[in-house]
Amino acid sequence: MNKEVIDKVIQPYIDEKHLFERFMNAVVDTFRLEPELNKYGNPIIYTIKNRLKDVDHLRGKIERKWDEEDPLTPDNLFEKVTDLAGVRVLHLYQDQFSHIHNLIQKQLDNGDWFLRENPVAYSWDPESSSFFKQLGLESKVKDSYYTSIHYVVKPKEDSNICCEIQVRTLFEEIWGEIDHTINYPHPTEKSSCKEQLRVLSKLVSTGTRLADSIFRTHNE
Repeated sequence: MNKEVIDKVIQPYIDEKHLFERFMNAVVDTFRLEPELNKYGNPIIYTIKNRLKDVDHLRGKIERKWDEEDPLTPDNLFEKVTDLAGVRVLHLYQDQFSHIHNLIQKQLDNGDWFLRENPVAYSWDPESSSFFKQLGLESKVKDSYYTSIHYVVKPKEDSNICCEIQVRTLFEEIWGEIDHTINYPHPTEKSSCKEQLRVLSKLVSTGTRLADSIFRTHNE
C-alpha cells in the first residue's frame, strides 16, 4: 500500500486528534474525581492510564493489516478504528469491578456518555465469565487468553469521537504488559512463548481469585 493512500486515510484523525484528547481527558477525570472510587487509604481504583494513538503507530498498523476487500478510507476510519483514544482503569481484585461498572452505567443512564458498541468482558475463566454475565456484560474468549473488560463510549449519540475504556486487575495488567511486549507489533512464532503466556494467564487468574478471597476474609 503506497504512502499517499495511507496518509489520506489517517488525515481525519490528525485533524480531529484534539477532540479525541479532550474527550479522553474528560473520561479520565470522571474516574479520577469520583469520590466513591478514590477513598483515601482504601481506593477502588488503583491507577488510571491513558493514551492517544500515535500517528506513526496508526500508519504502521494500517499498513500491516490492510485489507483490499474491505479497505479503510477517510470516511470509515472512525467507524472501523475505535481505539484512537484509550483509558485503562486498574484495580486490585475482581470484587471491586462492579463499582467501576456501576459508575460507567450511571454515566450512560445520565446521558453523559453513549455506547459506541456493546461492552465485552474478555475472559477464558468460566467463573469470571459468569460474574460478568450477572452484570449484563457479554462474555467472550480470546485464543490468546487475554482478559479485560472493554467499553467504547462517545460524548454524543451521533459523535464520531469515541474512547475505549479497558478495566482490569493488576494481575491482568502484568499479563497484558508481558503479552504486549512479546506480541506487538509482530506476534511471536515461538510455540514455547505462546504456551508460557497461557500458563501465566492461569497464574494471573489464580492470583486475582486469591486476592478476592483475602479481601473477603479481611472484610468479614
